[in-house]
Amino acid sequence: MARRFLSILLLIAIATSAVSGFAAGTAKMSLTGGSSFVVSQRPQQQTTASQQRTTRGDMQMGGKVAKFGIFSPAVYAAKFALGSDKLNKLRGKGISLHSQAIGDFCTWSGAYHLRTRLIKKAKTNGDILGFLV
Repeated sequence: MARRFLSILLLIAIATSAVSGFAAGTAKMSLTGGSSFVVSQRPQQQTTASQQRTTRGDMQMGGKVAKFGIFSPAVYAAKFALGSDKLNKLRGKGISLHSQAIGDFCTWSGAYHLRTRLIKKAKTNGDILGFLV
């Protein structure tokens, strides 16, 4: 019973998540016939705002388009269960606590000058993982 439930849950998770690195159109084979995973994960050329199109899984994030990542289905479920206002309050509290922890770490390690760069990096990583949809 539990195995069947986990199998169904796995199928649902696979069906609802879309990772652009594994899309069929982006796969490239090397001359040696090796895996295309590394090639498909390289950063692509930056596009201008006029070239950028909104796809099905993208939503606005502070003027930018948020990426659909591995945690996006969980964020959508939380938005449905809690509502947008409560989710935004909870998200703001989490971001505040994380920024405070980064500041405390930078103070402890003597690298307070890196605080803003680390916070920006955390935001970028959160966007890639799908926390900001």
